[in-house]
Amino acid sequence: MYNILICDDEKDIVNALKIYLSSPDLNFYEAENGAEALSIIHSNEIHLVILDIMMPKLNGIEALSKIREFSNIPVIMLSAKSEDTDKILGLNIGADDYITKPFNPIEVNARVRSALRRYFDFGGRIKSEDVYACGGVTLDDIAKTVTVDSEEVTLTPKEFDILKLLMRSPGKVFSPKEIYEKIWDESMMAGCEKTVAVHIRHIREKIEINPNEPRYLKVIWGQGYKIEGQ
Repeated sequence: MYNILICDDEKDIVNALKIYLSSPDLNFYEAENGAEALSIIHSNEIHLVILDIMMPKLNGIEALSKIREFSNIPVIMLSAKSEDTDKILGLNIGADDYITKPFNPIEVNARVRSALRRYFDFGGRIKSEDVYACGGVTLDDIAKTVTVDSEEVTLTPKEFDILKLLMRSPGKVFSPKEIYEKIWDESMMAGCEKTVAVHIRHIREKIEINPNEPRYLKVIWGQGYKIEGQ
């Protein structure tokens, strides 16, 4: 079963695409703007995104740029004939393909199936699951390496695991309790919050140019920690 996210602020377009692509092996998610699409991708295993260029709140180009900070899932852009410049920009920043409105049902199916085949048959999915990128920070879970602007940094196993937890869900805030229980695999006890804080500080010292003004690893006071790419 493949999970397809269709992101377009025109409900008729979304419904038409679902009809054209209707198949027992496809499951659909819907979003009306780029911000909503990012939230769905962070919360679900999405295998392909069909992304309109012109949308409110966060347009398709901006959403694609943010998706490429942490994932290489196939993204097919939807564009009107008048949006050729945006279409080229989308391809340059990581779109896999594009479909021009009004679209042909046979073409839509062919492009979606081709993108899924490339993703699953030629190793793209392995990369997506094992390599995480956020801005200039890249974590390779197979090689167990972390690089910042292409320079490798050395983390302890616990620091590596905390960073991986955060990088798997960019923008999501994890409380000290969540971090401790996931990384140490035991219930949080008195003093554990300070343990997490110390590890976060050490990670910052290794991945940030200025740990006191972090670019990536942010604290949300009273809530916890998150990582974001800039």
